[in-house]
Parts: sequence; C-alpha cells; structure tokens
Amino acid sequence: MTRKLFGTDGVRGLANAEPITAMTALKLALAAGAHFTRGDHRHRVIIGKDTRLSGYMLETALTSGFLSMGMDVLLLGPMPTPAVASLTRSMRADLGVMISASHNPFADNGIKLFGPDGYKLSDEIESEIEQRMESGDLSANLAPSAQLGRARRIDDAPGRYMEFVKASFPKGQSLDGLKVVIDCAHGAAYKVAPTVLWELGAEVIEIACEPNGTNINDNCGAVHTKQMQQAVLDHGADLGIALDGDADRVMIADEKGQLLDGDQLMALIACSWHRAGRLSGGGICATVMSNLGLERFLTGLGIALTRTPVGDRYVLEEMRRRGHNVGGEQSGHIILSDHATTGDGLLAALQVLSVLVAAEKPASEAGRLFTPLPQLLKNVRFTTGQQPLEMASVQQAIAEGEARLNGCGRVLIRKSGTEPLIRVMAEGEDETLVAAVVGDIVKAVEAAKA
Repeated sequence: MTRKLFGTDGVRGLANAEPITAMTALKLALAAGAHFTRGDHRHRVIIGKDTRLSGYMLETALTSGFLSMGMDVLLLGPMPTPAVASLTRSMRADLGVMISASHNPFADNGIKLFGPDGYKLSDEIESEIEQRMESGDLSANLAPSAQLGRARRIDDAPGRYMEFVKASFPKGQSLDGLKVVIDCAHGAAYKVAPTVLWELGAEVIEIACEPNGTNINDNCGAVHTKQMQQAVLDHGADLGIALDGDADRVMIADEKGQLLDGDQLMALIACSWHRAGRLSGGGICATVMSNLGLERFLTGLGIALTRTPVGDRYVLEEMRRRGHNVGGEQSGHIILSDHATTGDGLLAALQVLSVLVAAEKPASEAGRLFTPLPQLLKNVRFTTGQQPLEMASVQQAIAEGEARLNGCGRVLIRKSGTEPLIRVMAEGEDETLVAAVVGDIVKAVEAAKA
C-alpha cells in the first residue's frame, strides 16, 4: 500500500498547515493508539519533542488523542530522538512519539513513531495507520469514561538518557585534557549533550544551546557547521561536534576546523571495530549517497559496504537483515546497533572521541582515513504534482551524464522524501566533468518543470 501521509522519516511539513495541524495530529494519535492497543494491560505512550514553538501544539493534540484511547502518556519534554527510542523500550511503552522536523527550519515540524522495541515503524505499519485514519469513524475505539488515560511529566528523563549514553563510552577512558566545542543547533540536546561531555572529563565550549522556539537549526548545527568550525579555531579546541535539531545526526570538525562527514565517521568507527573484532557481519550499511572513496577504502580492508535507499530507517532495516552493527548516512546519521535502535549523534560522537583518545593523535591525523572522490549535489525545487523525472528530456540528460562518466563515477537522481526537491548528484575522478554532468541535468530538470 502506498503511503500518503508518512514520508521517509515520519510525517513532516509546515507547522499549522496540513498535515502538521492539531487536527491531523489528533487523528494520528487515535489511529496509532487503536493499532497499538493490544491486551488488557495499562497501555503507555512516551512523547518527546525538540524545541520548536509548534511542539506545544502538537504535543497537546497527540496527548489528547492517546488519552482518549485509554493510554497513559509520559511526557519527556525536549529530548533527542534517540532518547525517545531508547526510553520507549526501557520504560516498556507500547509506542514512542518524537515531535521534530530534524534539521529543517523552525517553521516546519514532524511526527516520528517508534514501536515498543524502540525501532521506527515499518512502511507496512505506517500504511495500516494511514488506512485507519482514512477509513472513517475514529471514535469507534474510544475508551469508556472511567478508563481514560492519564498524562504526567517524566522529570528524570534527561538523567536516564545521559547515563545510557555514557555507558557506551569505554570503561577506563575519559575525555580529560580535551577541549570540545558542542553545537546543539538550539535543539533537543541543548542540555544533555554538554552535560555528558563535561561529566566524561572534557572542557566544553557550548554554542547554539539557547533555544527560544524559533532559532532551531538557524545557521547552526549539523547542516550549518561554519559557526562550529570557527569556534574550534577561536578556542583552540581539539574537536568540534555539531548535532542537528533532534540530535540524531552529527558532523565533526578536527582541530583545524576541517569537517569529518558521516562517511569519514563510519570509516573511523568501522575500521576501529574491525581491528578489535567487534564489527559484525563483515561489513557496514550506507546509503546510495555515500562516497565511492568510502567504498574503495573499506573494500581494501576486506569490509563490505552495502548500499540502501536514502533514509536511516532503510539503513537500519538492512543492518538487521545482514547482522551488521555499524551503518549510517553521509549526512551524519550514524547507527551503532550494539547500543541504539536509531541514529544517535551524541553516542556516535563519543565513539569517535574514544578512537581518538586511544590513538593519542589529533583528529586531523586519526580521523581522516580516505580521500573522497569529487562529489557534487544540487537541489531543484518543484511544485507538488509535477513529475519532471518522467520527462524524456530529463531521462536523456541523465543517460548522457552516465555515459560521460564512462564507468569512472556515477549519477544519482532522486526525489527528496521530506521536501519538494529533486536531488541531482554525481561523483567521479574528474571534478570538472562531475560539475558539468550535474549542471546539464539540473538544466534539464528546471526546463521540464517550467
């Protein structure tokens, strides 16, 4: 069944416009509550959010829906997405909900759902929930008056998550003597991330840790890293860490202010775990966006790289199928399934710090294991309903681009799963040729949508 409401990472859109309205959030809670109400036990739902102004509206609407289904609601307040996933499982909840639009601007928001095992819902379950929402009367399963749910705040949620994350850091190691810049994007990790780093021994320089409801991801965080990179240089820090709005992705800068993206971080962790005999299944999972340089580097070490469609949920599904414990995306979603059921930017950063501490080398030496091939990505915005990729002229431009790269690179064209964008990417050994191929395809897409 084709999903209409859910995208690659939950439901997402402009706040207070469909589908991100109080009305749809209420309906979603009713439908999801009906799906996950099983047995006679007292059902519970965990709800977390990032720091967007619209989070109050959606949190209230979702809470009302779940309470009316007879489910108790445990409110975490602002917490990272991976914290919601972890606490859903550890607190034996029937459902976890994260209210966030991740790296998007504050005006957007979204709703992500986690099952009782802490994993994001499958496409099939999301389709079933959509079907319930479309089928008509959502009031059929409302709880009797005496069995309505109760809502309460979980005041110790930050402490629970911080102890969970710190437990992933190797015993006997500390961050003593390290100066670390942490950029929390004015988002969900603004309290927990600096505290964890400080408690592990680091000198912490905090930036973008003062949310006001409208400044999340505003020229900061994992998508806008220049502020973090400059802070590393200004403070003479050993490392810079930038999380996105819901802290499920991370970008890192070395002591020279140079970025280590998700591909470099996966290479670093996979190589370290491979040497230690910890890497499961003989390989890692990454998406079609990961650089060919990463694939060639890992192949040289005897580590296989399996590619998936874009979206950390698809990476995780493939990891589970193949028994891998390392996977992720170039954008900084790093999944370490020995510890977590979803991408966790802070946890991944601690694993990188652990490798650097053990190596006793600066991040510029120990953290950059391969040279990426030239890669260029451009986005073309289109109007909803348009199908520019189906035009013969666009398909011809793509075919010509692939032929020009002649087996020494690749072209990847796809629709974004969260925004009305066509993403045009090419990579290869010749940077000038890559730029020309991308430029020609972008022109063809723009002409097709005109």
